[in-house]
Amino acid sequence: MKKKILIISLLVLAILLADQLVKIYVKLNFSYGESFPLIGDWFVAEYIENQGMAFGTSFGSKAWHKLALSLFRVAAISGLCYYWIKQLKQGASVEYLIALGLVFAGATGNLIDSMFYDFAFDYDPCAYGNILEGSGNIVDCGWGEQETKNTGFLFGNVVDMFKFHATWPTWVPWLGGGSVFPAIWNIADASITSGVILIFIRQKKYFPKKD
Repeated sequence: MKKKILIISLLVLAILLADQLVKIYVKLNFSYGESFPLIGDWFVAEYIENQGMAFGTSFGSKAWHKLALSLFRVAAISGLCYYWIKQLKQGASVEYLIALGLVFAGATGNLIDSMFYDFAFDYDPCAYGNILEGSGNIVDCGWGEQETKNTGFLFGNVVDMFKFHATWPTWVPWLGGGSVFPAIWNIADASITSGVILIFIRQKKYFPKKD
């Protein structure tokens, strides 16, 4: 059991560290919207900040929308941690525990942004990533009044930076010529997705039918 705990703990810490180091580097060295190629022209780094959920999806403009999302993340992470410990005690396979660890690490990585980034970095209410119509927080940005997002503990933006520029071949029905994956994501998003996919494709091994 100690070996399993060590393996998963190191994995989670490695993902969290990589996720936060990349995000902090991007915030300190990129201008909002700036991008540069990572692999050719099809995989790039582009700095944006996400006020909602994973892959840049939005949830709402009011304070309670963001707070509800952040509190849901806290509850989900707590529940996942409890479930992980329960599975560990029941002798679950290392592979299944790793899959759960990937989801846990990713969810925690994005939660850290929401919890602390408004305190750790200077906040510009007029920055493009902080403009949020419908928030009710009106500020004078020099070029006119704008509505900015709510700030504070659990209200921080999530930093995203990775993007694919690949498009589907024109002969592909319905999708031809469109972006293969238009969302911008981060290491935490990739970790969550990898864990969920692993659980999905390996569910027969993780949850064998009882005779």
